[in-house]
Amino acid sequence: MPKAKKYTEKFKNFNLIIFGGTGDLAYRKIYPAIYQRFIDGQLTCNYNIIAITRKENHQDIFNKEMESFLSQNVKESNISKNEISLFMKNVHLIRAKEASAEGYKDLKSFLAKFKAYQNIFYFSTPSSAFGPISKALKVSRLVNSESKVVIEKPLGHNLESSISINDDIIETFSESQIYRIDHYLGKETVQNLMVLRFANNLFERAWDSEHIDSIQITVAESLGVEKRAGYYDQSGALLDMVQNHLLQLLCLVAMEPPMALKATEVRNEKLKVLRSLRPFTKDSIRTESIKGQYTRGNIEGQKVNSYLEDIEKYESKTETFVAIKTYVDNWRWKNVPFYLRTGKRMKKRYSEIVINFKQVKHNIFPSKEKMNNNKLIIRLQPEERIELIQMTKIPGPGGYRYKPIALKLDYVDSFEERFPGAYERLIIDVIRGNQTLFMSQDELVAAWTWIETITSNWKNTNTKNVLYEAGSWGPGDGVLMKDESWVTKTWKKK
Repeated sequence: MPKAKKYTEKFKNFNLIIFGGTGDLAYRKIYPAIYQRFIDGQLTCNYNIIAITRKENHQDIFNKEMESFLSQNVKESNISKNEISLFMKNVHLIRAKEASAEGYKDLKSFLAKFKAYQNIFYFSTPSSAFGPISKALKVSRLVNSESKVVIEKPLGHNLESSISINDDIIETFSESQIYRIDHYLGKETVQNLMVLRFANNLFERAWDSEHIDSIQITVAESLGVEKRAGYYDQSGALLDMVQNHLLQLLCLVAMEPPMALKATEVRNEKLKVLRSLRPFTKDSIRTESIKGQYTRGNIEGQKVNSYLEDIEKYESKTETFVAIKTYVDNWRWKNVPFYLRTGKRMKKRYSEIVINFKQVKHNIFPSKEKMNNNKLIIRLQPEERIELIQMTKIPGPGGYRYKPIALKLDYVDSFEERFPGAYERLIIDVIRGNQTLFMSQDELVAAWTWIETITSNWKNTNTKNVLYEAGSWGPGDGVLMKDESWVTKTWKKK
């Protein structure tokens, strides 16, 4: 049975309709997230989960597949078949061969039994389907003022296509009904970044160009493209990671304190950051960006293929690694470089934000040892933790000898509670009607506008990929990602 917990918040009854309901994203992220909230006792209302599929399928086969998947993939020590069976009583499979009033006839009949419920439509499909689905829902009269829609990235492949997709959706849903999901914003350590900054006077007073030397945001992946070859080769690392995940992290680091922790206030401050990003030029794109593509290599002793072998397209020029140096041109961050870097087939998987503080203005200690600068390291994955690197005296009578020591807040060791996954938090926020952790259309336009200064100048300068070996730290003999201080030989020369 679902756990009896201290959740007192009462949600409005809802129908969660998942288009692409038998797809990879639904199985890996959406269903496990809802199931975790079910067994944790937070779904304190009546609800239905409707999986929409275009393929011929049957409820009993779907139930068996779901039971097998949840049993193998949900990290819960006391998971049981009984709990899964109880959960599956609220999960329904409906076939819709096409996005039309006729195609959604069975869905309409089902939802007619629950007219008092709010309808939450989750578009777990390619973005090319967002417009047709929205139009069909409107024609079918399945959308009202209480309805909501959740849309996944990528939201287009450039500014023009992104605006076009939004225009199609906005004909059916208002901006207040649209939830543009970015799962990085639901991570526990990303949430804690807000508290770390705005609830601690020590950091907020030093959070500017007077005290901070540079900021680096890294998302390294050891995996290749896996089952996403078709999509990935159309986007590459820049559009797959930088345009959304890394820019959203940059916004949370760089934004001004919002007047209140409300969706409109937080989104407005993030928008100001995106509009303050320094656009790239033909000159700066050469010296402040690098893109690469992985070749054959070794990861944990296993030989792995090159990107071209993985996608079986040997002429592809798609980048699998991007490193960018940029600036936020406002008073707080004047001349502070922000380094964004992401790559596939890296030596190890990790995501982190590093705040590099400036060194003390005058070193009074006679030691010949290097005086390191303080660092605040926010590790997002795989081990969620926060570290403050500070200089500390080495014990003993040998004078003032010192070295950097980390003060650590390890989430696993510090809290007994299980950390909800990012999708769990975000889906619950959709049910609540809280848009704080979701992108606005204005943010999306601003992000694409800046990204296009990179793509257009890469094209104008004929920037080519630098090859790097799978299992390394990326282009440039590893200097780009191995050096934790981000003082790279490549940029140092420039």
